[in-house]
Amino acid sequence: MVAGLNSFSQDVREYFSLRETNRLLAEENVQLRNVLEKRNEVLNISGTNHITDTTITSRFEFISAKVVNNSVDRFTNFITINKGEDDGIVPGMAVISPSGIVGKVKTVSTHYGVVTSLLNIDVMVSAILKRTGNFGTVQWDGRDQEEVKLNFVPRHVKPVKGDTIVTSGYNAVFPEGIMIGTIADIKLSDEALFYELRVKLSQDFRKLSYVAVIKSNLKHEQDSLEQTVNVLKR
Repeated sequence: MVAGLNSFSQDVREYFSLRETNRLLAEENVQLRNVLEKRNEVLNISGTNHITDTTITSRFEFISAKVVNNSVDRFTNFITINKGEDDGIVPGMAVISPSGIVGKVKTVSTHYGVVTSLLNIDVMVSAILKRTGNFGTVQWDGRDQEEVKLNFVPRHVKPVKGDTIVTSGYNAVFPEGIMIGTIADIKLSDEALFYELRVKLSQDFRKLSYVAVIKSNLKHEQDSLEQTVNVLKR
């Protein structure tokens, strides 16, 4: 009995130790993303391998958060995270995991945020077929928790199973090149203009634990400029 209790106690200690390890790894992952983003920003501007201006502001910042609630079995799924207004989270921010894209912040309170999951039929994300450079739109159809559809890839393109699908960067929310998944199924009707492509998600949403919320430092500038252009068109 004593041995059994000691074994149980050790299992409990290891369990909580594992949780702490996961938390630290998530924080480290976010810190590394911040460092890499700042380095890439400088390299893109200076065209050199040497960081010469440490005052250049990164385009994106990353805030680590823990998933405290998550639905996957509805047509409109949402995720609750343990970060909110006090942590700088605001609606519209993108959310990713170490495995890929997760969704976008819908609403926040002081200490929590609700994220519209990629497993939501109302969510559309601009994507790119990495091998060919062709663009499309990723959207979930409510059928399979492990797959989404890639729409609007024209028939002259030659996709193959296993092709990588990533974010296009055609907005100020998601950085370019964030993993979405790989092509799992390809169909093309005789008269169709576009392929019917199914993409196996790189992130298993049933196992989502930690995420990173992305703050786009240039989103406000881009939105303001585009609104100005739209006004001038009228």
